[in-house]
Amino acid sequence: MRVVVQRCKKAKCIVENKTVGKIEKGLLLLVSFTEGDTKDTILWMVNKIINLRIFDDEDGVMNDSIKDVGGSILSISQFTLYADTQKGNRPSYSKAMKGDKAKLLYQYFNKILGEKIEVETGIFGASMEIEFTNMGPVTILLER
Repeated sequence: MRVVVQRCKKAKCIVENKTVGKIEKGLLLLVSFTEGDTKDTILWMVNKIINLRIFDDEDGVMNDSIKDVGGSILSISQFTLYADTQKGNRPSYSKAMKGDKAKLLYQYFNKILGEKIEVETGIFGASMEIEFTNMGPVTILLER
């Protein structure tokens, strides 16, 4: 499982000219799965994300988590995080989990995450436009 975590002032997901997910201060997550990922992988990742100390505290030091600042999450499925570009110029996505299995894990990921913090999502498999303002910028790649 790979998740790109981006600290943001605001973020939204647009599908067919309609906003389907929108947050203010929080995290934009780009989420991808590979074979072998399980519900245990998701539990580990959710715990890591909600406790990741990447927001400034009162002294301006990145010492607070999303829970500490009362932020929200915009979670976007992104199978291309498993692109393999070692051979040629056309990426291979053979390491990305197949759609039906990935969709189930993505839904479970958002369900567990949503039990701990406010979560908005895009639409799995849709062509999405993501607009956001990165704070910092702070961008972190998590992998399990």
